Amino acid sequence: MNYLCIAGPTASGKTAAALAVAKAFADTKPVEIVSVDSAAVYRDMDIGTAKPSLGEREQVRHHLIDILDPSLAYSAARFAADANALIAEIAARGHLPLLVGGTMLYFKALFEGLDAMPAANAAVRAELQAQAARDGQQALYAQLQQVDPVTAARLPPGDAQRIQRALEVFRVSGKPLSLHHSGRPSSVVPPSMIALEPSDRAWLHERINRRFAKMLGDGLVNEVGRLRTRTDLRADMPSMRCVGYRQAWEALDRDDLSTLAERGSAATRQLAKRQLTWLRSIPGRRIVACDSPDAAAQVVAAARALLQRAGVR
Repeated sequence: MNYLCIAGPTASGKTAAALAVAKAFADTKPVEIVSVDSAAVYRDMDIGTAKPSLGEREQVRHHLIDILDPSLAYSAARFAADANALIAEIAARGHLPLLVGGTMLYFKALFEGLDAMPAANAAVRAELQAQAARDGQQALYAQLQQVDPVTAARLPPGDAQRIQRALEVFRVSGKPLSLHHSGRPSSVVPPSMIALEPSDRAWLHERINRRFAKMLGDGLVNEVGRLRTRTDLRADMPSMRCVGYRQAWEALDRDDLSTLAERGSAATRQLAKRQLTWLRSIPGRRIVACDSPDAAAQVVAAARALLQRAGVR
């Protein structure tokens, strides 16, 4: 084992747990944190991504945060390549790579590898968009359920962009998107994973509701408003489809913020449900109840035990 992971749904306390681990091991095995978060990679998207604060990043070195302009796309394959390189660099310094986040597809890409994805096909994409306009998005989702039930199960029915991409991959390659996970081993040793999972789902939902309310209070709408003034950003881009940003953009389109808190919280709860579904498919993870009062201390103890078992000092 040459790295540890802390994974969990949104609002489960991953940042606090990671900082607790870094503090506990500061004198024996310095920690560097690699973010596993598809939203935190983007610059100028701070409030809605719940990134570690600048102060927290000064305490512990972080990677893969603020590395990309929102006009660009970041993929699971690129994450796996970046993370593999960082793990090697951090280990070479004698430090412990600690991968922390909730983008489960990124974890899977790192652990299992990904097959090369078919290139975008403009003609097929145009056909799918025409079908969506004619028959409705639900018809495309139903089609995806037939040809690729695994991918359909992890996507919400309203995620038009990813549903159309999954159908495009199937039509171009004849192979479901879910089977493009090749199962090839990562170039790094498989890690030990500590999973923050709630014993009471209501506790997590309340945390999510409070956190989204705080994001609104901290100026999420203004942040999205500034991004909307950029002529190179559109609502259908991956960055603007991140949970919270998508709902705020839509609310500004309607010039109606009255339901934003409810819609944003609901979308975040749905994200957490999908994260937990993916997380529970990962065998061998060590579970810590994130709603336990001493969850961070339990994570530290689990990390210490895993390192001792691996002979890491």
